Amino acid sequence: MNADKHALKTKAFYARSFEFILGQVRPPQPARMLRMSSSPGGFRTALLAGWVALSAAGIIYARFKNIPNWAAFPILAAFLLEYPFYLATGFPAVRERLAGWSLAAYILASTLLPYLVSCYGTGLFQWSGLVRLAALAGVLSLWYVVLPAAPLYDLAFLALIAAVLLGGYFNRVYRPPVPGADVQVLGHLALIQSSVMMLLSERRVNNAGYGFLPARSDWRIGLTHYLYFLPIGFPLALGLHVIRFGSIAPLWRTAAVFLGVLWVVALSEEFFFRGVLQKWIEEWTRGPLAALLLTSALYGLAHLWFRGFPNWRYALVAMALGFFCGRARNQAGSIRAGMVTHALVVTTWRALFV
Repeated sequence: MNADKHALKTKAFYARSFEFILGQVRPPQPARMLRMSSSPGGFRTALLAGWVALSAAGIIYARFKNIPNWAAFPILAAFLLEYPFYLATGFPAVRERLAGWSLAAYILASTLLPYLVSCYGTGLFQWSGLVRLAALAGVLSLWYVVLPAAPLYDLAFLALIAAVLLGGYFNRVYRPPVPGADVQVLGHLALIQSSVMMLLSERRVNNAGYGFLPARSDWRIGLTHYLYFLPIGFPLALGLHVIRFGSIAPLWRTAAVFLGVLWVVALSEEFFFRGVLQKWIEEWTRGPLAALLLTSALYGLAHLWFRGFPNWRYALVAMALGFFCGRARNQAGSIRAGMVTHALVVTTWRALFV
């Protein structure tokens, strides 16, 4: 009898430990979108507010970087044109309207139009750049039309996205007209929103809570996992000489970095790694712990190219971040919790370290 009780207690202990490591994995939850996210009216409100904010931020950035008007205004116009395409990914009602054959035309337009506006306006248009963008848009938009939804082709789709980003594909398309004008970001935004639209509208993956506004529980869980990361991740980064202490950044710059990371870097990386890849590995292996660890390792390996290949030190720190972001996603049932953890970590790095 005592042996049986001991065995049951041991099993319960390991079960609780397993759940703690995973973050108490929950089945995928329906996206808890705010009411405005499900209506065209909400999209229009966010579009108008975003245009105003981006216009002000673009003008301030151009003045800060001493970018002349002849270059600043065409580039700003291109970002304002790309914004509604990027914004549409977070609105299910808008995504549904674009599903089907119209999605290919949508992806082509969202990729080419910002390029034409920015490069014609700055006098840097090249037919080779237009062809490269059109080819990429064509491959993305036809991927799941031509190929079946199978693990091999799913992994190849994600590998294509990684290859484009890590291989500097847009560096030969977007040439900065003056120093400080990071026009390659337009290509990155086009790639992100096109890939998200294909995965959500054509591949029909679970949206994993994809959205721009974390819920209250996402903030709480994301903040908790940020606090978990602090005593592990930053000492690790300091010990590996990945970062060092620097001057404290101004509050306004820290706030701008947080919002930019939350809505672009964290949103896209958490969706592709924790929302899509980790979920697929869970389904293929039927092992949530294996999926969490493997996805974290792959996330770290994807950062080998940061500041010179192979940057193993930075990759190890990224693996640690990936683990806590994945665990936050497991506990919340939404990538938006991982977004919060991700954005807080990067913002702290940018605000206190170099």
